[in-house]
Amino acid sequence: MTKAEHDLQSAMRELGCIVCRLDLGLHSPASIHHILRGGRKIGEYDVLPLCRLHHQGGCNGHRYTSRHPWRKVFILRYGTEEYLLGETLKLIDKGLA
Repeated sequence: MTKAEHDLQSAMRELGCIVCRLDLGLHSPASIHHILRGGRKIGEYDVLPLCRLHHQGGCNGHRYTSRHPWRKVFILRYGTEEYLLGETLKLIDKGLA
């Protein structure tokens, strides 16, 4: 991983879960979710900060939907991963991370 990739992912972790921020107005600790194409990572810049519940919580309920294993429902509920990445980058650019 390059320094630029590391710095971006650090800023994302500091920003917190993008879904919690946009959907609930909350700050939640985040880990990095790699956006996949054809089941493969596409790069270290194509990542999202997601909390444990939105990332790998395994739930699809009224309170939240996890990206794993509920990809299609997650997208319908919160937007595409590309949309969420764009919103994440906008917030980082505004210095909100």
